[in-house]
Amino acid sequence: MNARGHTDTTRKRRRPRVVYNLDRLPYLSDSEKARLRMVTEKYAFRANEYYLSLIDWSDPDDPIRRLIIPDVEELNTWGKLDASKEHAITVGKGIQHKYTHTVLLLANETCPSFCRYCFRKRLFMNGTDEVTYDLEPGIEYIREHQEVNNVLLTGGDPLVLPTPRLERILAALRRIDHVRIIRIGTKMPAFDPFRFINDDYLIDVLRKYSRPDRRIYMMCHFDHPRELTDEAREAINRVLEAGVVCANQNPIVRGISDDPGVMATLWNELSYIGVPQYYVFQCRPTIGNQPYAVPIVEAYHRIEEAKKSCSGLAKRLKYTMSHESGKIEVIGVDARHIYLKYHRAKHQVDRQRILVCHRDDQALWLDQLKPVDGYRNEYYRSGVEQRRGFGIGSDSGPYS
Repeated sequence: MNARGHTDTTRKRRRPRVVYNLDRLPYLSDSEKARLRMVTEKYAFRANEYYLSLIDWSDPDDPIRRLIIPDVEELNTWGKLDASKEHAITVGKGIQHKYTHTVLLLANETCPSFCRYCFRKRLFMNGTDEVTYDLEPGIEYIREHQEVNNVLLTGGDPLVLPTPRLERILAALRRIDHVRIIRIGTKMPAFDPFRFINDDYLIDVLRKYSRPDRRIYMMCHFDHPRELTDEAREAINRVLEAGVVCANQNPIVRGISDDPGVMATLWNELSYIGVPQYYVFQCRPTIGNQPYAVPIVEAYHRIEEAKKSCSGLAKRLKYTMSHESGKIEVIGVDARHIYLKYHRAKHQVDRQRILVCHRDDQALWLDQLKPVDGYRNEYYRSGVEQRRGFGIGSDSGPYS
C-alpha cells in the first residue's frame, strides 16, 4: 500500500519532463529553430521527453516528428479558428450541448503535448476565455437536463488535471442519476503513459466510478502504430483492468495517418489490446491545418484500402467529419457522387438523413460540396453555396 492507502502494483518510473521551447531540441539546426520560431509565436509548441524520444530524427518525414514539431506551412492563410462553430452550441462557459443526450465539459485548456493539427488550438492562444476551472455550473446544467445520459470530459486533456480534482468531477457526475456514461477524451496514453503506470490513485478512481451499469469510456487518441510502445500498452492494460471501456479515435492527417498500411496496422494492433477504432475524423479546416488536410475522396479510398487488411473487429470504425450541423459519415464514393449520412445531427430533422453530393476530388469539408438536387437539408438551405471554401466568406461567430 502507498501513503494514500491505494494499491501499489507497479514499479514507478519518472514522469517525462515537459519541453516548451524548440531551443531545447539539439536535433534541430539553428536555422530550423529560427524558421519554426515564427510558427510557435502564433501556435504554441509543447512536448515531453518521452514523446520526443519516439522520433527518428534522421528522417525529415518521420510521422511522430510531423505530429509534434511545427511546420512553417501552418502560417499559410487558410481555415478558421472555430471551424465547427462550437461557439454556437456553447450554453455556458466550458459547456457545449449539441446533441440531445450528450454534454461536453471543457475540463481544462492544456494537453500533455500539442498536436500540430489540433482543432481547438484556439484554447492555447492568448485572448481566448472558453474554459472554466469551476465546473459546478456545468454539473448543475447537466443535473437540470434529465435528457442527458452521456457526458464527455474534454478540453484540452482532462487527464492533465490532478487526480484529486478529477475524482471530484467524476464523483459529482456519478451523483446525477440520469448520467449513465462518462467519457474522457485523452491522448495521455500516447503522450505520457506514465500518468497511468505511476499513479495507482488514478487507477483506483477509475475503478471506483466505472460501474457495471454506468461505465467510464476512455476515448483514446493514437495516431500511429509507433505510439503503441510497451509503456503505452501497459497503461492501457491498467485502465482496462480498472473496468474502463476503451476505444480509439483520431483524424486522418497528411504524413501521419493517411497511409493504408499504417492505418491497418494501427487498427489491428488496437483491436488486439482492447481499444477498437471508433472514429476516423476528417481533419477540420482549422486555421493552421492546411499542411495536414487530406481531401475527402482521397481519404475515403485510403481508409477503404486499409480495411481490406483488417478483421471485422478492427474495422468497425466510421469515417466522419465533425461539422457544425452534425457528425457526418462518409459512406460511399462513386464516379459521380459522394454519399454522406448524418451519424449524429444538431437538428432533429437531420437525424440519419442521407446527403448525396456531386463528387469533388479537391473538397476537404462539407462546405465545399455541392448537393445533388433533392438532397438539401437545413444547412444547405441556409446559403452554404455562397460561402464555400475556407479562406473566403465570413462567420458570424467570435472565432472567424
